[in-house]
Amino acid sequence: MNRRSAVRTLLAASAGSLLRRGLAAADKPEAEEEDDPDRYILRSEARLVLLDVRVKNSQGGYVSGLSKENFSVFENGHPQHLVAFDHGDPPVTVGILVDESRSMAPKRPAVLVAALAFIGESNSNDEIFVLNFNDKVTRGLPSPALFSDNAEELRKALFRGVSEGRTALNDAVVEGLEQLQMGKREKKTLVLISDGGDNASMNTRREMLDRVEGSIATIYTVGLFDAQDADRDPGILRQLARISGGEAYFPPSPAEMVPTCRRIARDIRSSYTLGYVPAAGKGANDMRSIRVGVSAPGHSRLITQTRSSYRYDRIDTQTHK
Repeated sequence: MNRRSAVRTLLAASAGSLLRRGLAAADKPEAEEEDDPDRYILRSEARLVLLDVRVKNSQGGYVSGLSKENFSVFENGHPQHLVAFDHGDPPVTVGILVDESRSMAPKRPAVLVAALAFIGESNSNDEIFVLNFNDKVTRGLPSPALFSDNAEELRKALFRGVSEGRTALNDAVVEGLEQLQMGKREKKTLVLISDGGDNASMNTRREMLDRVEGSIATIYTVGLFDAQDADRDPGILRQLARISGGEAYFPPSPAEMVPTCRRIARDIRSSYTLGYVPAAGKGANDMRSIRVGVSAPGHSRLITQTRSSYRYDRIDTQTHK
């Protein structure tokens, strides 16, 4: 049985009881340099910028079948040479960040069912991890596992959380970005499900956003809250999606969570991957703008969606001899 079939079986078994029960209830520091004549350092300023690009027509439908020649990429207004291109549903490293704070407790069953649906619609070769967060961030998979493509393991990871306490959203995003870097897949994506509030993080909002700007990861956010929820913050959910080139969704009710998460999975699998090597920079904190154009015969007006900027950081690679 493949993962999609397995998840559908789990979903069918779990959805009814979950919804009935829940809806009724409410850089590692650098080492000091040593005096060693046999030690040398290689410094590289080359980095590959990979962009997730979705292309839609004027009716909002996804456009497939485009080639590298249909795209043009500009960084700070300068055209870039594409060295990577893919539109074959490549596997992705995906992190699912689930808000398990007390304010999300009434919505938890719907969130878990929707997360399972997302897993079922994803590429079966994706490597996936789960972070549950409330007062602190907890890895859903048992140590030492970092990723899994097994439906039952991921289901257990989702259910391992407990709805209690406050919300460390900033810390969850930072830790999610760090774990993405441990993955083997070139494409990196986070799916954040939360009401957007934060009242328990060690990382400030600015520190968290700096990490997002310095990452190539795409972030999809799902905001689930009522108008009277004191912890809601749709603004940060929109900001995370906008900075990273993802999309923010605000389903009107828990019942809309499953189609929303399935749509995100299809969005990820329908995107194009464009890669280029930017000009070297002088150091960190170098914000660079990105613009992606697309044109193709037979398509009068195509719309691209991707990140519009990123923070360039010099890469220093140390090699010991």
